[in-house]
Amino acid sequence: MTKLMGTEFIQQFEAYCPQWLAEEGDPVGLHIGTLNKPIKRVMMTLDVRPEVVAEAIEKKIDLLIAKHPPIFRPVSRLTTDTPQQKMYADLLAHNIAVYAAHTNMDIIEDGLNDWFCEALEVVSDSYLTKTHEIPFKKLAVYVPVESAKQMREALANAGAGEQGNYRETSFSSIGTGRFTPVDDAKPTIGQINQAEQVQEAKIEVIFPEPLKETLLQAMFAAHPYEEPTYDLISLDNTPTSYGIGRVGNLKEALSLEAFLDKIKKTFDLEGLRVVIPNQIVDTQSMSVKRVAICGGSGEKFYVDALKHQADVYITGDIYYHTAHDMQTAGLIAIDPGHYIESLCKEKMVEKFNQWKLEKNWPVDFIISETSTNPFSFK
Repeated sequence: MTKLMGTEFIQQFEAYCPQWLAEEGDPVGLHIGTLNKPIKRVMMTLDVRPEVVAEAIEKKIDLLIAKHPPIFRPVSRLTTDTPQQKMYADLLAHNIAVYAAHTNMDIIEDGLNDWFCEALEVVSDSYLTKTHEIPFKKLAVYVPVESAKQMREALANAGAGEQGNYRETSFSSIGTGRFTPVDDAKPTIGQINQAEQVQEAKIEVIFPEPLKETLLQAMFAAHPYEEPTYDLISLDNTPTSYGIGRVGNLKEALSLEAFLDKIKKTFDLEGLRVVIPNQIVDTQSMSVKRVAICGGSGEKFYVDALKHQADVYITGDIYYHTAHDMQTAGLIAIDPGHYIESLCKEKMVEKFNQWKLEKNWPVDFIISETSTNPFSFK
């Protein structure tokens, strides 16, 4: 491969982290620039701030992947008199595209909340709260046998055939296709007004319903026929559920104090905000086994942590009055700050490099070295 297009990279990215898994109203996807260009250098960042943009310009980045959308609320004016507004102009001037994956990165399997559990040695057994219940469909498409491999690859690259711990699943059967081109037809095989028969493969794949249009576009693009024949079938299989946050157990129970130390060491923190219910007077004797966690600002899910009988709930940006409610409800809550989500930079680049190796991409993936944590302890 001599070049990698931004569209091709994002197609692979969205097969892993689809936009349709984001919470309603979450502005994920392309924010700035275009993906219709070759990319040679891609940088992963938590936030898009002026300092990050300066780093991207210095390192000649073509595409910036961010956890937090740079335009979270509508922009009423685009002036260059303030650093935050000027950075949009700088990105455009240097042809740097910006793509964001936010709550969809929190919800996907093998995503940010799973990585938190892995880092803290929590064996996850459930999501914290359900966000999506997605039905599946089946696509059956008929192609000449010699085009079957190309079609299977196109459908897999568009996200079809993901089943649990398996990917690129499909089924093929061979048969005879018959047709007669008429009038203004431009047949790939055969002649006008002459009956034709061709050995064809029927390729069947299943896919999540929100992928329908993407999958059909991929099918039409890969199909050699002027008029492809295909079936779309709704399935009665149990829908797949997705959820945000994770709940699980430590391999061995720890005292609360030991667990707090573990969190600080794992995420390299100088301190934590901790909500302790009034009835707990001795944190050394308090045992922690079951843990709920949700990266970012997940305070609204604390009731779900209680439902899952979590001993502690870890999330960022706990509001003063919500902390009172947690305290009254008897829940220990730990606020390590929003910035622990920077774990995504290392983990995502690790995944990008895995794809690079598999697909022989001519691209460099870079972890942003700029800290965007606005808080420090004195």
